[in-house]
Amino acid sequence: MKRTLYILLRNPLSVTGLILIGLVVLSAIFADFITPFPSHAGAVVDFANNNRAPGWPNIFGTDLVGRDLFTRTIYAYRVSLMLGVVVLAIAVPIGVTIGLLAGYLGGWVEYVLMRVTDVFLSIPPLVLAMSIMGLLEPTLTNGMLAVTAMWWPWYTRLVYNLARGEKEEGYVLAAEIIGASKLHVMFREILPNCVPSIVTKMTLDMGFVILIVSSLSFLGLGVQPPTPDLGSMVADGAKYLPDAWWLTVFPGLAILIAVFGFNLLGDALRDLLEVQQ
Repeated sequence: MKRTLYILLRNPLSVTGLILIGLVVLSAIFADFITPFPSHAGAVVDFANNNRAPGWPNIFGTDLVGRDLFTRTIYAYRVSLMLGVVVLAIAVPIGVTIGLLAGYLGGWVEYVLMRVTDVFLSIPPLVLAMSIMGLLEPTLTNGMLAVTAMWWPWYTRLVYNLARGEKEEGYVLAAEIIGASKLHVMFREILPNCVPSIVTKMTLDMGFVILIVSSLSFLGLGVQPPTPDLGSMVADGAKYLPDAWWLTVFPGLAILIAVFGFNLLGDALRDLLEVQQ
């Protein structure tokens, strides 16, 4: 662990990613204390101050109904991070389990599971999510389910390829010789050796999940008002460009910072994994 942290902290890109992610996470956690108008994260209107340009105390300006844009942007981070964590918490176990079963057991199990996975992979992710959301009510829960339905196949494919290679290793053959069960071999022998690659992909995917969720909200299929969401804020502000530029620019920059931070850290972890291998 010390060696890993030492290598990461010597990489300027990984340090930048850690700083950006730290700012995003901490601002989301302590949003109640760092935002000037916490009540503006809900169904509040203040028409006397609507559509104000950035200034004090509204450093990001205000939206069309007078709500502080900085407050709503910080609270939108909470929604984005929660969606990302929940989606990965559901998609990763499903994808990893299917990938282990297909990669280790082989035969008809591999054929059936991987053909189903290929069907999902053949559909563009955003199109699949839009199709699901078009059939369901556009709520936060349904948005998570839609993104989860498109995310698990990528982990299935990753773990499947890793498991196929690992099952020929000596430690797996030794476990089989001493009578270890198939479940023990898959989850106690093979899976720990797949964890570094899985963690690296999860770090990269966190940014992509935030981007996909924002895209759905931009199209009106994600989080619904008055809950603050970065994608819907960009969509609402785009109608008033270039006059009220702050309505779009600041939420867009917030998405950029979050995605950029996770991508930088994910790239650093991937490079670290390649060095250790």
